[in-house]
Amino acid sequence: MCRTLIVEDNDAFRQSLKEMLHTRFPSILVEEATDGLEALQKITSNRPDLVFMNMTLPRGNGLDITKKIKGENAKVVVVLLTSHDLPEYREAAYSSGASYFFAKGVSTSEEIYTLVRSMMVSRGDPCSF
Repeated sequence: MCRTLIVEDNDAFRQSLKEMLHTRFPSILVEEATDGLEALQKITSNRPDLVFMNMTLPRGNGLDITKKIKGENAKVVVVLLTSHDLPEYREAAYSSGASYFFAKGVSTSEEIYTLVRSMMVSRGDPCSF
């Protein structure tokens, strides 16, 4: 089963993203974390294939957590999310090892669908990203 972790402290945004993924990709198993500490615990216990990570979190920093994830398993796809579509944020995201950068309110649900779908197709197995 495809394992996805959404790390987001905004409940409404997190639930919206989760519902959107379940609607389009019913085989995806979606876990949630609301802060950096919980994210690290769930990453260790659940070993997600795909992580949607907010850049700024209580009890942690999305950039630092991304570095840790990628250091332990370079194959994990990390999508960094932020409300600020600024060049310096993009640069920081990619420098931390993020696979993708999405700006909340700018990136569309179709862009997220396209990303997930392309990952599934490129890996040849919809449950192995």
